[in-house]
Amino acid sequence: MSTLSLAVTDSATMLRRSLRHMQRYPSLTLLILGMPVIFLLLFVYVFGGTLGAGLGGVADSRAVYVNYVTPGIILLTVATAAQATAISVAMDMTEGIIARFRTMAIARSSVLTGHVLGSLIQSMLSVAVVIGIAAAIGFRPTATFAEWVAAIGVIAMISFALIWLSVALGLVSKSVETASNLPMFLLLLPFLGSGFVPTDSMPAGVRWFAEYQPFTPVTETVRGLLLGTPIGHNAIIAVAWCAGIALLGYLWARRLYIRHPVR
Repeated sequence: MSTLSLAVTDSATMLRRSLRHMQRYPSLTLLILGMPVIFLLLFVYVFGGTLGAGLGGVADSRAVYVNYVTPGIILLTVATAAQATAISVAMDMTEGIIARFRTMAIARSSVLTGHVLGSLIQSMLSVAVVIGIAAAIGFRPTATFAEWVAAIGVIAMISFALIWLSVALGLVSKSVETASNLPMFLLLLPFLGSGFVPTDSMPAGVRWFAEYQPFTPVTETVRGLLLGTPIGHNAIIAVAWCAGIALLGYLWARRLYIRHPVR
């Protein structure tokens, strides 16, 4: 077998390992789903009436707001899944299994690849559950089949990028506790963007940050594809952010994995 074939085979084995971990440790999956669902219900049923009225939904403000906020909740779900990835990687690095893998005749890249692919599957399944819950409480997208495919592609891109970044954060962490805290800024960014309120309602300084951080163009692209709102240049900016974050995360994670000793 060629080197590439061996790497693919080893990566598939590590992917199965990652999926089995999800079955044996369902608490991480519940963590990924729990926070976004709680925020979805909180913002829709507690703040939705007032915030929806501010968006122009005088007749049924809560229905208007659930449509507006769901793309932001989807991005929050992706960020939460990335945090779980950092925790999983840190657990591997601190429990000695990586030292065992390094003594085996397997492709070194397969360990990280298995984490990334497994986390991507977990992230997309969590997004599907969150969309289903949002639909149950009033989310009504207007997207065609092609627009749904495009929206799923954008969500997968940002998820892939954040997962690679979180793999690096997990590798650089000295403990599992540190790994659970380092990606916290990813959970804050959807709130400091257009995920929950329009950026033009924010003070000047906060608005500038909200408009130029990566989650805003991704949120606006997903919202535009699912609900028919204007996208403008956001799609191009979103793709550029995803590519840049993924490349940075991959190069950083690869360097850390090769150079750092097992802790």
